[in-house]
Amino acid sequence: MLAALKGDAAVAALVGGRVFDQAPEEAEHPYLVIGRCESRPVAADGGGVEQRLTLTGVSRFAGSEEAKAVAAAVRACLHEAVLEADGVRTATLRANFADVFRAGDGRRTYAVVRLRAVTEEVSRES
Repeated sequence: MLAALKGDAAVAALVGGRVFDQAPEEAEHPYLVIGRCESRPVAADGGGVEQRLTLTGVSRFAGSEEAKAVAAAVRACLHEAVLEADGVRTATLRANFADVFRAGDGRRTYAVVRLRAVTEEVSRES
């Protein structure tokens, strides 16, 4: 997912390479953080696992336009994408929630995108 986000032209145009698991304290804005991930097994062939992920864009732009653009770019990049790494691939990947809101201090705007992915092991053919 990290490689897909960093390699996507629209996401890169907005956040550059600033896609993190943990943002540095003095990270340049805007940036994107891959946050919470919940996992549970799925009763299906192939050892499926359901993953629910939360991605958060952080903007200091004066309005919500930049945060909304980050949310839209993330959704366009990942919704229905087929990703594969380390012997696992997405069977389904859907962006099923987005929310854009100002921080309580009014200095930042957040774009939260929640994803639901079902992953499966890639079969090894001999």
